This record gives sequence, C-alpha cells and structure tokens, in this order.
Amino acid sequence: MKRLFVITAFFLFGAEAQNSVIDAAVVNIFGNASEYIPPGYEIVTKAPLGALTALPRCGTGADQGKKVCIVYHRCDGVTNTVTPEEVINTTGEGIFDIRENANECESYLDVCCGLPEGGVLPTPSPTPPVVPVLKPSFCGIRNERGLDFKITGQTNEAEYGEFPWMVAVLKANVIPGSGEEQLVCGGSLIAPSVVLTGAHCVNSYQSNLDAIKIRAGEWDTLTEKERLPYQERKIRQVIIHSNFNPKTVVNDVALLLLDRPLVQADNIGTICLPQQSQIFDSTECFASGWGKKEFGSRHRYSNILKKIQLPTVDRDKCQADLRNTRLGLKFVLDQTFVCAGGEQGKDTCTGDGGSPLFCPDPRNPSRYMQMGIVAWGIGCGDENVPGVYANVAHFRNWIDQEMQAKGLSTTPYVE
Repeated sequence: MKRLFVITAFFLFGAEAQNSVIDAAVVNIFGNASEYIPPGYEIVTKAPLGALTALPRCGTGADQGKKVCIVYHRCDGVTNTVTPEEVINTTGEGIFDIRENANECESYLDVCCGLPEGGVLPTPSPTPPVVPVLKPSFCGIRNERGLDFKITGQTNEAEYGEFPWMVAVLKANVIPGSGEEQLVCGGSLIAPSVVLTGAHCVNSYQSNLDAIKIRAGEWDTLTEKERLPYQERKIRQVIIHSNFNPKTVVNDVALLLLDRPLVQADNIGTICLPQQSQIFDSTECFASGWGKKEFGSRHRYSNILKKIQLPTVDRDKCQADLRNTRLGLKFVLDQTFVCAGGEQGKDTCTGDGGSPLFCPDPRNPSRYMQMGIVAWGIGCGDENVPGVYANVAHFRNWIDQEMQAKGLSTTPYVE
C-alpha cells in the first residue's frame, strides 16, 4: 500500500527550521533551419521526420507475453529473466531514473524483465529462503553508492540505504479518511533500542507515548518495493534533558527508548557520537530528512529521503551572521548550539526537526559522527544565515549517563 508522510511543522523564533521535488524536464522542439546545399550537390532523397513518441511500455507490442514489469530484485541481472520470489538478485547495480514517465514501467523501482519460456511467472518453491548472514556492525558507516542501485533524475536525494541511522518519528495513527501517515520529526539511531532526536519534537508526547512510533530503514515513503523492509517500533520512554527550555530551545536533546531492539540490516545501523566538547571543522558534513527544500507553504515535502551537504560554521561567525537577521545585535548563541550551512539554497528546513547533522570522523573519514540535531533557523537556505543545531558533543556525557542508568551499552555509537 502506498503511503504518504504529512509533516508537522514546528515554529521557532517566528521561522521554521525544518523535499525537494524537481519538476519534470520540458523539451522544446524547434523546426530545422533551411538546409544549405553546396554547389554541385543535390538532395536525392529526404527522409521524413519521424514522429516523437513516448517511451514504449514494457510488455506491449512485440514484447507482449514476453516481458513484464516486476520489482528490480525479482529480475536476474545476468539472464534478464524473472526469478522465483524466494530468489533475490543483488548481484547487479542498476541506475534508476526517479522522474515521472522516464521509464518503461509505472514504478521507477520496477524493471522490464523477460518471462521464462511459456510466458508464465515462476511459481515459488516450498523451500524456505536462506537467511542472509549479517555483516559486522560498525557505527557511522555510510552506503555512499546506495544499496542495490543508484538513482538519477533529481537533486539532493539520498541513495537507497545511504544513511542507515536515519529514523522517522511518526504519529502512531494514520489521518482518518486518508490513509496518510504524519511525520512528527526526524531522528538518528544510536543503539538498537535508542533514538536520538530533538526535545522540541517529542516534549508534548511524554505522557502520551502511544501517540507516536519510530520507523527505521525508510527511504521512499510512497513505495514499499525496496528489497529491504523498514522496521517500526513503539516507544516505551521519552527522556528529555532536564534543562530543556521550550521557549529558547536550549538543551534541545532527547532519547527515545524503544519497546524492543531493531534488527541490524544493510539499511539499518547506528551513527557514531563525538567525544564530549569535540569541535568539528569540515565542509563535508551532511544533514538528511524528509522536510521541505525551501521555506514557505508553496514548497512540498520530500517523499524520498533528501541529503544536503553543509559546511560547519565557526561559533563567532554564526553569531555575527544571526545578529544581522531579525534576531538583532544583542542575540547571543548559546553554547548548546552549533551551526552549519549559510550557503544559498543549502539548508535543513520545515519538517527536518530532530534530524541529524553528521560529519566525517577526523580520525577515520570513512565513517561519520553526529555533530548536531536540527533545532531552528531563520528561513531556509539564505546566504550567510546558518542553520542552528543542538550540539551533540556538548551532550555526550549526558547521553552516556542516561544510557548507563538504563543498563544500555554505549558501544553501538562508539565502535
């Protein structure tokens, strides 16, 4: 069943700090200019211009009864024929165009695949599927090229499974009459049963835990055709920093304890956390979420997880830049915040609250550490107006203490 996230917006300092859906390209076709014929030459025949037609649909015309649209992991990459349901193809890497009407099949995750002889889909055998051996689990491992395939046709979309630590915090019940699911905010997985998010996202749910749930391993909210399923869990406890201030959003950090651990998979893993007071200086940090690309109600939310590459911004420069906004010359940036962005068109936005900002580990650039939690900002993506994030390094000791008090290991976000 197709699903849709509807975003709950959070308003801070009169602005929202929280997809990018790119319109299909329009091709303008112009007539040919008059042809130049050199002296001594003549046109013997002139072929008529062929009519431009839409991309043929799979299984029609000459391919009728020979090919069928089927989800990509049911098509053998070598023989290009449909495989039984229990056989999963992960040997080849496809490139899928996620623009509308750019493929032979209705869904961009379907491929045009040949039917076996006789033109009948293979019947699954009663043999139970082989359980795959899990890879060693390490925190902060990004699947930079994605899992199974790469996408093209849009901008700022994360690859499938690129950031295994990304979590969606959802309303537990769908919107009546619509079947739509409501996104409360983002979060990050720091242990199999613990999600790190913004306190401003979940503060109002402490006494109503049944109203929200988390989903890990999500990517495109409008399809369930990915090879690896998402996993959902209920929340048994919300731990909010005791000094959180809802008005100023100072100490904007919270832990969500899940009713049972998530199962580690290629699309579900943990993010590493920095040492207490660690400072990041990088131009290669990322933020991810399902929020808007730009500020304003006319912009839609993203169904595919988006990513934005952001530079860190020095505290003094960030404070100076923010003083040039409506915050005024007396604004003081609290030590519980860090900044990133400040480049035109690059920022987290409405719907991204609670989502992680993460940077390469200075000691091991092949893995990532979470630097911040999306907190607030002035507009989205304006030049010299950085986004503001809860400073995860400032809260490392607090996180460790809360984990130990609950008898939970800190290893999943350290190693």
